[in-house]
Amino acid sequence: MSEAMKVGELARRTGLSVRTLHHYDEIGLLRPSRRTPSGHRLYSGSEVRRLQQIASLRQLGLSLREIGDCLERPAYSLPRILDMHIRRIQQEIEGRERLRSLLEELLRRIERSETPSIQELTRTIEATMNMERYYTPEQLQQLAHRREEVGEERITEVQKEWAELFAAYERAMASGLDPASEAVLELARRSEALIAEFTGGDPGIQASLGRMYTEEGGENVVARHGMRTAPGLWDYMAKARRALDVSRS
Repeated sequence: MSEAMKVGELARRTGLSVRTLHHYDEIGLLRPSRRTPSGHRLYSGSEVRRLQQIASLRQLGLSLREIGDCLERPAYSLPRILDMHIRRIQQEIEGRERLRSLLEELLRRIERSETPSIQELTRTIEATMNMERYYTPEQLQQLAHRREEVGEERITEVQKEWAELFAAYERAMASGLDPASEAVLELARRSEALIAEFTGGDPGIQASLGRMYTEEGGENVVARHGMRTAPGLWDYMAKARRALDVSRS
């Protein structure tokens, strides 16, 4: 692409809004290579390549901040990101094809006035629900492999470490410590390290984990693992994580 495009043309060609492209520029995610004498943004081929990386990573469920972090790493080249995107789409296609086959068979049974078995119904329900889960099949395989790598002994240790961390957060909150204080930031760093150990540092898995905690509520997720947290603790921890991000910027 030898000719640069103005922001309006890029928006028209990609289906993105001008406002979105302006926002990407403002946060430093996608800055135009140059501007016209009158100040209009001009995007060259290299920016459009970066925009493809951003679009694919968004489809993989990453936040804009996470995308910015990924694009700073040489490992996340355009071919690597496209490959990740293609594999995710293939997984979604296979899941939908399986669900379609199950639904078609269920419909045929009903049209023949046959009563579907409980097994058929539960299998169809399971396939339906799998489309709504937070992790892709590939991510679940990665997590299972990660569990084998870490081992049950370390997993037990990590659970104890999380319990100790929650207790330390609760003490800090009860004593009125500012979430941006160095003592609380250190707790946020320890939390971040444990999450990285669980996910193996994979940004897609981290994004899926974040969605689960956001949509189901962190206190509800950890309660299923036998850990209870004080009211307001998750908001306090979220403020600490945000303060940690700010301290690095």
